[in-house]
Amino acid sequence: MKKHLKSFALVVILLVGYACSSDSNEYEPVPDPDTESPTPDPDPEPVTEPEVVLELDAIPASTQRIGNAAQGYEFLTSGNYMSSGVPYDAFIQGFGEDHTNVLERTGDNANIGYEYTAIDAANGVRIVSPNCMSCHASFINNEFMVGLGSQVADFTINRADNIGLVSTGISLLYGGQDSDEWEAYDQFRKGIEAIGPKTVTETRGVNPADKITRVLAAHRDKNTLEWTDTPYVNVSNEVIPTDVPAWWLLKKKNAMFYHAIGRRDFCKSFIGSSLLTLDDKTKAEEIDPKMPDVLAYIYSIEAPEYPFETDTDLAAQGKPVFEENCVKCHGSYGETEEYPNLLVSLTSIGTDPALSNLYTTPSTVNDYFLDWFNTGWFGTGTTGLEFKAEGGYIAPPLDGVWATAPYFHNSSVATIAEVLNSSERPKYWSRSFNSTDYDKENLGWNYTVETSKVDKETYDTTIKGYGNQGHTFGDDLTSAQRLALLEYLKTL
Repeated sequence: MKKHLKSFALVVILLVGYACSSDSNEYEPVPDPDTESPTPDPDPEPVTEPEVVLELDAIPASTQRIGNAAQGYEFLTSGNYMSSGVPYDAFIQGFGEDHTNVLERTGDNANIGYEYTAIDAANGVRIVSPNCMSCHASFINNEFMVGLGSQVADFTINRADNIGLVSTGISLLYGGQDSDEWEAYDQFRKGIEAIGPKTVTETRGVNPADKITRVLAAHRDKNTLEWTDTPYVNVSNEVIPTDVPAWWLLKKKNAMFYHAIGRRDFCKSFIGSSLLTLDDKTKAEEIDPKMPDVLAYIYSIEAPEYPFETDTDLAAQGKPVFEENCVKCHGSYGETEEYPNLLVSLTSIGTDPALSNLYTTPSTVNDYFLDWFNTGWFGTGTTGLEFKAEGGYIAPPLDGVWATAPYFHNSSVATIAEVLNSSERPKYWSRSFNSTDYDKENLGWNYTVETSKVDKETYDTTIKGYGNQGHTFGDDLTSAQRLALLEYLKTL
């Protein structure tokens, strides 16, 4: 029983992310009025290369519902926003107790890992379900941080492979499928069977959150949120990966997710995490008033300070390099902070387009997905969520950027040094997934260059959606400028 119970460990929650986009075509040089004059000046200005014009569009702000941060933290870590799960006794038999208790919780929750929560199902059965910390908490340099996106989770396996054996074990343990325990477990089983084969990633450390959302929406009525075993639309097995962004950035954002499709009410978006286990919209309506508290807590999280020594003089040299090359998209920092909330077109940013194209390429699935959120329960009412797909990616805020490796929307670049120098990015690379294996010189993870894909811990940038191209804006910097800029980024 213990062996089989381990097979259904679900370390998956739909994340809050960030993104951007715009309708854009080609670079346009800035016209030089001097070169258009029929008669040159006696002492003409030196000829310079035309300026590259970034194709940008500002994301408008929306009014958000803000509640109590302390209550939001309690609900996130111990609340009942999930409705179905593994009976508590079976979970403890399968995994044993975990007393690390990094969240300092009480009761049953003090005995299980931070990524799970013990709650009472509607029928009174004590169950264990995954919580938001599964994807939105992690360790760096052995320090646990709520709000730091998990970059160690392993989604390279099909979580439904052994769900039949798990179900058999639970049925035997509690006397069959007529038991209250089975009733409390059954929707969790259905959710895992649906998402398991369709959310398998090519490498450890990336997240299939977008795909999880699509699969679960395909199995639910958009208005009642009731589950159907036969999906309304067929979703392919292809998985386009995402990075898990830091929660402390959301306070500056006007749109959620890397492709910026999440607009208007952020609180409604959080309820997407409950689609795995809820019975119908009754549960969604029950937890909706709690979500302003969750947003207040997320807004309260501050970026972590760089924990190692910095060279103050070198950082001062890097500040003007940043202001000259990075402020336009990533914003300014210090006494006067301003974040522009800009969408950057695929033409301008040049990074892997697959994630953005998921939502802008005409298809039956896309039409269903956007309609599901915009015209169903999630999109209606005075506090509706809007999914607006415009293409492209966002230039995120850089608060605490030192802690958020790997980089880009798909985690394809291990260090900031390589973000600033595209020629140094390897095609294949592996890392240890040890939180202390941090590269203080290049700001990111230490890694090994590979000549091919060795195993699931090798990042293969040749796979669709895993590319590390684009963002070549630092390529023209000198080595000295990059070194100074890296030092300045430690201070953000």
